[in-house]
Amino acid sequence: MIPGVESQTMTPVTEKDRLWDKAGGGAGVGTALGILALTRVGQLVMIWWLGGATAEPRSVWDRLLIWDGGWFLRVAMDGYPRGYTYDAAGVLQGNELAFFPVYPMLIRFGAAIGLEPATAAILVAWLASIGAAIALHLLGTSLYGKRAGWALVAICCSAPASVVLSMAYSESIFLALVAGMFVAAHRRVWWAAGMLGLLTALSRPTGAAAALALAVAAVLAVREIRRAEGRIAWEPLVAAAAALAGVPLYLGWVAWRVGELDAWFKIQTAGWGTSFDYGASTAAFLTTTLRSGDGWIPMSVALILLVALAAAVVALTGRPWLPLAVYGVVAMILVYGQAGFYHSKPRLLLPVLLTLLPAVVAAARARPRVAVLSITAWALFGLWYGAYLVTVWPYTL
Repeated sequence: MIPGVESQTMTPVTEKDRLWDKAGGGAGVGTALGILALTRVGQLVMIWWLGGATAEPRSVWDRLLIWDGGWFLRVAMDGYPRGYTYDAAGVLQGNELAFFPVYPMLIRFGAAIGLEPATAAILVAWLASIGAAIALHLLGTSLYGKRAGWALVAICCSAPASVVLSMAYSESIFLALVAGMFVAAHRRVWWAAGMLGLLTALSRPTGAAAALALAVAAVLAVREIRRAEGRIAWEPLVAAAAALAGVPLYLGWVAWRVGELDAWFKIQTAGWGTSFDYGASTAAFLTTTLRSGDGWIPMSVALILLVALAAAVVALTGRPWLPLAVYGVVAMILVYGQAGFYHSKPRLLLPVLLTLLPAVVAAARARPRVAVLSITAWALFGLWYGAYLVTVWPYTL
């Protein structure tokens, strides 16, 4: 247990297990949502300010819909292709099958009730950000106390890549689902944990790490209940099975649709250079960048990757709640172990949460003034950095 904070063990078995309670719910959620609003409005203002100084005039709204947003909109409105996509020379290209279905399905629902597709995409992302803030607050409160809940919201929602929480990206829905899944598992609301775990796994490939973490939480719960009550609890196991089925279901569906077992992996590699190379590409990027010092964005990404790795090690020495630790370690292995666009890695690390725990615990233990000043300094840099990436930086995030 990390000293100076509340116990991180699983909630004792009672007849009143619930997702929402006065201590961790309504009494602090308003503050958490206020923190979220400050980060989102502040970042939108920075995007407007930085965007006005660029050579390419583009509205804030348009900037929120760039890059992956276009892919999600095409999935939502045109559906998935029925096979591979090739260019004029017959070379395999990436296509919409690379993108998991939960976010585009929500966009499609918004369009079905009369919203413009782009409006639906942004609205879903913003509503999901609200859900993420609530879930993060509940998770931090459950693990370390109310002050930690607020700190987790502030630190996560102002991280250097948190700009994607306002964009037509799937990070906001994934973050809301994975944090909600952990809250449900920690509070032993297994029907909710299973449902949220399945949706998490159908939102992004790293949902596989979340599903594995839920399986760990389920095993811990089954052992504890058997010792306390002498019975086998099936609810945690069913919840874990539902979550574990998510990623294989989608990859299997893509394989069936295309007609090749590894179709999803081929599409990812062809379109985005994404393949698991056991960290060779990440190590090469870090080595080259730190030696050459060429370009401040590559240097900043390299430092973010190193700091995140160090923060995860510090978090693990504090023995955090085991399912959260398992999720963080597996998710980081997936991020650091795969080849791909290096400047996308901070975005992929955003929902990992394990890397944020040392700062969250420190903020919860510090004097309020020190915590507020420290988080404000972090937020000013992180929000500006994200705004810079979508206005000045010319490459995909």
